[in-house]
Amino acid sequence: MDEPAIALEELSEPERRQVDDALVGFNIRAAGPHGHRRLGVSLRQGRRLSGACIGATYWEWLYVDMLWVDGDFRGRGYGRTLLRLAEDEARARGCRNAYLDSFSFQAPDFYRKLGYAEFGRLPDFPKGHARIFLTKAL
Repeated sequence: MDEPAIALEELSEPERRQVDDALVGFNIRAAGPHGHRRLGVSLRQGRRLSGACIGATYWEWLYVDMLWVDGDFRGRGYGRTLLRLAEDEARARGCRNAYLDSFSFQAPDFYRKLGYAEFGRLPDFPKGHARIFLTKAL
């Protein structure tokens, strides 16, 4: 049997799915079924998407991947409402906690006002700023 080779390369989509499936399978065997479900809440003006909260629920946690509100609608409570609706849906799915990350130049204070607490920070990510990780009990 030949020794395996290691190479720096971009994997194809089927190969990426193979890695994902293998890792998910390992995680389920180690920690039990995750119940992973995508979650999305949108803000629309007519058909135009003007904001969204995008994430997922799994292992009784809500992960907020992205929260965005178009500049024309900021400062009017829409971000808070999008996040609250995502949290409400997560609770309905049995989640007990939420987590997310934000850069220091984005909205960490917004999340803190909504009850999120910092649990980690990566300094100089990007240079002169920080990536901040926050969590909240639901």
